[in-house]
Amino acid sequence: GGHERLAMEQTPLWVLSGRACSIALEAVPGAVPLWRHFGARLSGAPMAWPLAGARPLPPSTLEGDPALSALPTHGQGWFEQPALLGSRLDGGDWAPQFALQRVERTDSSLHLALVDMVAQLAVSLHYRIDPDSDVLSCSAELHNTGDTPFRLDWLAAATVPLPPEAGQVIGYSGRWTLEFQQAREALGVATWRRDSRRGRNSHDTFPAVIVGTTLADDDGPVWGAHLAWSGNHTLLIEPLSDGRRQLQLGEWLAPGEVVLAPGERYATPEAHLTHSPAGLNGMSANFHRHVRRAVLRWPGGEMSPRPVHLNSWEAVYFNHDFEGLKALASAGAEVGVERFVLDDGWFHRRDNDRAALGDWWPDAVKYPHGLTPLIDHVQGLGMQFGLWVEPEMVNPDSELYRAHPDWALHSAGRPIVLGRHQLVLDLSRGEVCDYLYGKLDALLRDNAIAYFKWDMNRDLATATLGADHRGRAAYRRQNLALYGLLERVRQAHPALEIESCSSGGARPDMGILRHTHRVWTSDSNDALARLGIQSGFLRFLPPEVMGAHIGPARAHTTGRSHSLALRASVAMFGHLGLEFDVRELDAAGRSELARWIAVHKEWRGVCHSGTLSQGGQGGTQWLQATAVDRQSALFALYRRVEDTWRYTPPMQIRGLDPAAVYRLQAMHLPSVSHSQSGTDTIRALAAGALEFTGAQLRDFGVPLPALPPESAILIGLRAVQK
Repeated sequence: GGHERLAMEQTPLWVLSGRACSIALEAVPGAVPLWRHFGARLSGAPMAWPLAGARPLPPSTLEGDPALSALPTHGQGWFEQPALLGSRLDGGDWAPQFALQRVERTDSSLHLALVDMVAQLAVSLHYRIDPDSDVLSCSAELHNTGDTPFRLDWLAAATVPLPPEAGQVIGYSGRWTLEFQQAREALGVATWRRDSRRGRNSHDTFPAVIVGTTLADDDGPVWGAHLAWSGNHTLLIEPLSDGRRQLQLGEWLAPGEVVLAPGERYATPEAHLTHSPAGLNGMSANFHRHVRRAVLRWPGGEMSPRPVHLNSWEAVYFNHDFEGLKALASAGAEVGVERFVLDDGWFHRRDNDRAALGDWWPDAVKYPHGLTPLIDHVQGLGMQFGLWVEPEMVNPDSELYRAHPDWALHSAGRPIVLGRHQLVLDLSRGEVCDYLYGKLDALLRDNAIAYFKWDMNRDLATATLGADHRGRAAYRRQNLALYGLLERVRQAHPALEIESCSSGGARPDMGILRHTHRVWTSDSNDALARLGIQSGFLRFLPPEVMGAHIGPARAHTTGRSHSLALRASVAMFGHLGLEFDVRELDAAGRSELARWIAVHKEWRGVCHSGTLSQGGQGGTQWLQATAVDRQSALFALYRRVEDTWRYTPPMQIRGLDPAAVYRLQAMHLPSVSHSQSGTDTIRALAAGALEFTGAQLRDFGVPLPALPPESAILIGLRAVQK
């Protein structure tokens, strides 16, 4: 414990441990410390473990053939992917050889200072383990101590070992309206790699990866890694000659994007990694605890119950009519909505997506008296008011662009590349951020706005970059400036909550969540598509930040139709909202919707602070939120497609107190034509009269009726006080 500086001749094994996870690095005199362990918690006193004699050299091998170090480089004879790539502008110093200069260690952190006196480079490696969540946070910093510029091409935020048995990987793919798709693959002899070069995380490359043996829901060792960065990134898994694999992750840098002048430094984004012996759900629980305790920063320091939203977009699109919006808000309040969010179409000449981005003041035709009358109506109904903005973008058809065309990112002499009829503002220019901050600040000072839906609707094409940067790429500077602008707004308006939206789920990560409070998961509100989207999201990020809306009966993005029961059951566990025209419901429909919203309010405390687990078999998928004290749980079983089973197997429910007795209440049981589902047990489940112990639920499960395709069962469980 405490702070210590250790002499090199001790060559210790440095161990950091959480509850069920440990890392171990061993000092090697005159070289970079070697990786000994990243996985299950180590027991016993740490001791030195010399490499000499432990690795007999096979034929045709260089003397001193290196094992995986904390910073493998070409100069050490490392022939796999280095953790550092770059060179002087004259081509020199491309193969550095670092040595450990200094170690600083506490019970939960390790700082390694490495230096190459010949190359005149210094690297700092930082490791910190959270003993509560078992999440290891890693970062690296490069310092150019020489007198000539150094071009940096790659610096891994984390380089860690994976054991030979970890041969399965889950990576992410997707597209607009189908984000967070999980793809399982076997790791082989080739390198597994995923990049994003779109200037944002993107719909297709969420910056996270999962590795394990069986990748089962609740059993077996699993390793997870996530880069807390909202821009370009690289994830890489490479087989090594000793049977292990190395995992590297960090910021993908465009050629020449980072050139360090003498004395300059580059710091990587932070990487968050964890190991769990309890399968995918154990890994997810670790990440959820970490985000809740170490990432999110709520107004007032504590999360309040997540207010139910009504978002205007799919109800009215750009057709803003004051009386119609008042009626929409009133209809929302009637069914239990707590925050009304006015989406795109409210500002100067914004009648479609071809104009007006950048002109952030209310449209004089739609809102002749500003936003105040609508806000007064919303607040009079007992709701908060939220507003959609897209500050990073500008339309060529706008007052802002006509006045400052040079403020848009583009490459001099190259054609302008549009996306959704818009360009990207160069946030690294101080006058641009000052303008945007001024407009946002004025909106917040002049109006009672509790919430910004902060959107970003396009990739950053190469031709859009470099206008004021002498042709150099500006991805990194753009992302850092975004963080700075968000922080500036939050500091001036500490009660404001902000949602990160990017054409749906193209910018969700723990980096943006340091500055925001919610992520719009996808522009798809199709309940069936949302099952897969939300499953992938929830592997790393907790449900209280997952925007999950009940859409219209016929989904706007797919054309599929679903019952309100399925749509509500799918949205139930996240930050609930409505994304359709509630005015169109008849009295019975409003009553049913109000009941579902009431169910969510009853259970959101469990969903948004408890332990979430998920899984599936056959054509079914399940989700469970269990309270921290294990006295209550909410369970949902979703039937995606038919299968050949004649009977729905009993559903085992784990994670409860084995000795406690729980009363089960089905909030919804679908009816199936031509099926005899009215047994005494099923009737008792529907009536809330069924009781089981936690051990019975774990070992034998809940008997369930037949489920038609695209349907759900939702069950609440509460411990009976005997």
